[in-house]
Amino acid sequence: MLLAKLALGFCSTIAVAGAYTFHDGILRVEDESISGGRHVHVWLPAAIVPMAMQVVPSRHLNHAVAQVGPWLPTLRALTKELKHYPDAEFVDVEDGRQHVRVHTEHGKLLIDVTEPDETVHVACPLSMIEEVSSQLEARTPAV
Repeated sequence: MLLAKLALGFCSTIAVAGAYTFHDGILRVEDESISGGRHVHVWLPAAIVPMAMQVVPSRHLNHAVAQVGPWLPTLRALTKELKHYPDAEFVDVEDGRQHVRVHTEHGKLLIDVTEPDETVHVACPLSMIEEVSSQLEARTPAV
Protein backbone atom coordinates (compact mmCIF):
# COMPACT_ATOMS: atom_id res chain seq x y z
CA MET A 1 0.00 0.00 0.00
CA LEU A 2 2.84 2.39 0.81
CA LEU A 3 4.47 1.67 -2.56
CA ALA A 4 1.17 2.48 -4.34
CA LYS A 5 0.93 5.83 -2.51
CA LEU A 6 4.53 6.69 -3.42
CA ALA A 7 3.87 5.79 -7.06
CA LEU A 8 0.69 7.89 -7.07
CA GLY A 9 2.55 10.85 -5.52
CA PHE A 10 5.39 10.53 -8.04
CA CYS A 11 3.01 10.30 -11.03
CA SER A 12 0.97 13.25 -9.75
CA THR A 13 4.12 15.35 -9.36
CA ILE A 14 5.24 14.47 -12.90
CA ALA A 15 1.78 15.31 -14.29
CA VAL A 16 1.63 18.70 -12.52
CA ALA A 17 5.20 19.56 -13.53
CA GLY A 18 4.44 18.60 -17.13
CA ALA A 19 1.23 20.63 -17.19
CA TYR A 20 3.03 23.69 -15.78
CA THR A 21 5.93 23.32 -18.20
CA PHE A 22 3.73 23.06 -21.27
CA HIS A 23 0.93 25.46 -20.26
CA ASP A 24 2.34 28.26 -22.42
CA GLY A 25 2.77 26.01 -25.43
CA ILE A 26 5.75 24.94 -27.48
CA LEU A 27 8.46 27.10 -29.04
CA ARG A 28 9.36 25.42 -32.32
CA VAL A 29 12.23 26.29 -34.67
CA GLU A 30 12.85 24.20 -37.77
CA ASP A 31 15.61 24.96 -40.28
CA GLU A 32 16.24 22.69 -43.22
CA SER A 33 18.89 23.32 -45.85
CA ILE A 34 18.72 20.94 -48.80
CA SER A 35 22.04 21.97 -50.35
CA GLY A 36 23.97 21.99 -47.06
CA GLY A 37 22.29 18.90 -45.66
CA ARG A 38 21.50 20.78 -42.44
CA HIS A 39 18.38 19.84 -40.50
CA VAL A 40 17.82 21.66 -37.21
CA HIS A 41 14.64 20.98 -35.26
CA VAL A 42 14.27 22.55 -31.80
CA TRP A 43 11.11 22.06 -29.77
CA LEU A 44 11.05 23.60 -26.29
CA PRO A 45 8.35 24.31 -23.75
CA ALA A 46 7.78 28.07 -23.99
CA ALA A 47 7.85 28.38 -20.20
CA ILE A 48 11.57 27.57 -20.23
CA VAL A 49 12.58 30.79 -22.01
CA PRO A 50 11.47 33.26 -19.28
CA MET A 51 12.95 30.93 -16.66
CA ALA A 52 16.24 30.73 -18.55
CA MET A 53 16.45 34.52 -18.56
CA GLN A 54 16.97 34.34 -14.80
CA VAL A 55 20.33 32.59 -15.27
CA VAL A 56 21.61 34.64 -18.23
CA PRO A 57 24.48 36.91 -17.12
CA SER A 58 23.31 40.46 -16.46
CA ARG A 59 25.77 42.00 -18.92
CA HIS A 60 24.11 40.14 -21.81
CA LEU A 61 20.60 41.13 -20.77
CA ASN A 62 21.67 44.73 -20.14
CA HIS A 63 23.13 44.84 -23.66
CA ALA A 64 19.84 43.48 -25.06
CA VAL A 65 17.85 46.04 -23.08
CA ALA A 66 20.08 48.84 -24.36
CA GLN A 67 19.45 47.73 -27.94
CA VAL A 68 15.70 47.17 -27.81
CA GLY A 69 14.71 49.16 -24.71
CA PRO A 70 12.66 51.87 -26.46
CA TRP A 71 10.64 49.22 -28.30
CA LEU A 72 9.81 46.97 -25.34
CA PRO A 73 6.56 48.72 -24.30
CA THR A 74 5.40 48.57 -27.93
CA LEU A 75 6.29 44.88 -28.22
CA ARG A 76 4.52 44.00 -24.98
CA ALA A 77 1.39 45.96 -25.97
CA LEU A 78 1.42 44.39 -29.44
CA THR A 79 1.64 40.83 -28.14
CA LYS A 80 -1.07 41.56 -25.58
CA GLU A 81 -3.41 42.87 -28.29
CA LEU A 82 -2.57 40.08 -30.74
CA LYS A 83 -4.27 37.65 -28.35
CA HIS A 84 -7.56 39.28 -29.40
CA TYR A 85 -6.86 38.30 -33.02
CA PRO A 86 -6.21 34.55 -32.87
CA ASP A 87 -5.88 34.06 -36.63
CA ALA A 88 -4.46 37.06 -38.51
CA GLU A 89 -2.10 37.34 -41.44
CA PHE A 90 0.47 40.16 -41.46
CA VAL A 91 2.87 39.36 -44.28
CA ASP A 92 2.45 37.07 -47.25
CA VAL A 93 5.01 37.77 -49.95
CA GLU A 94 5.80 35.50 -52.83
CA ASP A 95 8.64 36.39 -55.19
CA GLY A 96 9.39 33.72 -57.73
CA ARG A 97 10.32 30.62 -55.75
CA GLN A 98 10.71 32.48 -52.44
CA HIS A 99 7.84 32.78 -50.02
CA VAL A 100 7.61 34.59 -46.66
CA ARG A 101 4.56 34.39 -44.44
CA VAL A 102 4.07 35.92 -40.97
CA HIS A 103 0.78 35.26 -39.20
CA THR A 104 -0.83 34.31 -35.91
CA GLU A 105 -2.69 31.09 -35.36
CA HIS A 106 -4.18 29.84 -32.09
CA GLY A 107 -2.13 32.22 -29.91
CA LYS A 108 1.19 31.65 -31.70
CA LEU A 109 3.24 33.88 -33.96
CA LEU A 110 4.21 31.80 -36.99
CA ILE A 111 7.00 32.76 -39.37
CA ASP A 112 7.50 30.62 -42.48
CA VAL A 113 10.26 31.28 -45.00
CA THR A 114 10.62 29.04 -48.03
CA GLU A 115 13.38 29.26 -50.63
CA PRO A 116 14.42 26.69 -53.23
CA ASP A 117 17.16 25.20 -51.04
CA GLU A 118 16.20 26.31 -47.52
CA THR A 119 13.09 26.28 -45.37
CA VAL A 120 12.67 27.93 -41.97
CA HIS A 121 9.60 27.63 -39.72
CA VAL A 122 9.29 29.37 -36.35
CA ALA A 123 6.29 29.02 -34.03
CA CYS A 124 6.43 31.19 -30.92
CA PRO A 125 3.61 31.52 -28.37
CA LEU A 126 2.51 35.12 -27.91
CA SER A 127 2.39 34.65 -24.14
CA MET A 128 6.10 33.83 -24.15
CA ILE A 129 6.94 36.95 -26.16
CA GLU A 130 4.87 39.05 -23.76
CA GLU A 131 6.58 37.53 -20.71
CA VAL A 132 10.10 38.01 -22.13
CA SER A 133 9.36 41.62 -23.11
CA SER A 134 7.95 42.28 -19.63
CA GLN A 135 11.09 40.89 -17.99
CA LEU A 136 13.34 42.94 -20.24
CA GLU A 137 11.22 46.05 -19.69
CA ALA A 138 11.58 45.62 -15.93
CA ARG A 139 15.36 45.83 -16.42
CA THR A 140 15.08 49.11 -18.36
CA PRO A 141 16.55 51.96 -16.31
CA ALA A 142 14.09 54.68 -15.32
CA VAL A 143 14.43 57.88 -17.34
